[in-house]
Amino acid sequence: FSVPCSAILSSYLLGERLNLLGKLGCLLSLVGSTVMVIHAPEDEEVTTLQEMTSKLKEPGFLAYAAILLVLCFLLIFYLAPRYGQSNILIYLTICSVIGAFSVSSVKGLGIAIKGFFAGQPVLQHPLTWILVITLVASITTQINYLNKSLDIFNTSLVFPIYYVLFTTIVITTSIILFKEWVTMTVVDIIGTVCGFLTIILGVFLLHAFKDMDVSLGNLPQVLQNEQPAPVTRDDKNILIEVDNSSIAPEDKPKVFVL
Repeated sequence: FSVPCSAILSSYLLGERLNLLGKLGCLLSLVGSTVMVIHAPEDEEVTTLQEMTSKLKEPGFLAYAAILLVLCFLLIFYLAPRYGQSNILIYLTICSVIGAFSVSSVKGLGIAIKGFFAGQPVLQHPLTWILVITLVASITTQINYLNKSLDIFNTSLVFPIYYVLFTTIVITTSIILFKEWVTMTVVDIIGTVCGFLTIILGVFLLHAFKDMDVSLGNLPQVLQNEQPAPVTRDDKNILIEVDNSSIAPEDKPKVFVL
């Protein structure tokens, strides 16, 4: 409910307006995310920190995490200072990419908490403290850049785009970390791809037409509001207009334009 609630509350409380295409983009984003979640396979059962450590050490996840870190540093230190004030996707992409680490840390800490109450020595395990530090750093970064985005851009645009990007990154991280793609059927793969394409269409409608004044009331006028085509006049018409013009004084010679 974060997408429609943020759009409705920002409209009533902050006076921010979401046009018809933006509402349609919110709806498509929700539909696409729902389709992706429905077709995403269930998490692989991981019950101990040792199993979580072995998952985090796998080459596939390490390469994926390295790519996310490089992308995050590129966004923070190069793109954000130059384009963050004008492009809504810069700050929100940083929040979404960092979200992959925060969600993975939360899952690992959930396993550690269950092990703590079961009497396991989780406090002596180095992964517990690594996950705590990662979670604090990632959440702090997310809050920082999300607040920057809310200070600059429309709230009804920020939350839908952030929701879509965050959901996509988290599902991708879960699939890579727990190798869920191995057990996915053809129907689930097609459903996931279709859901992702629907999300892209929703984000495009939200971002590309945010400045247009489009609603159900003025939709016919918007469709009919076309600029008239320029009239091409030949030399004959120009000569006649100049010859019949009353603006030129009688005592001055008239100039004919060929």
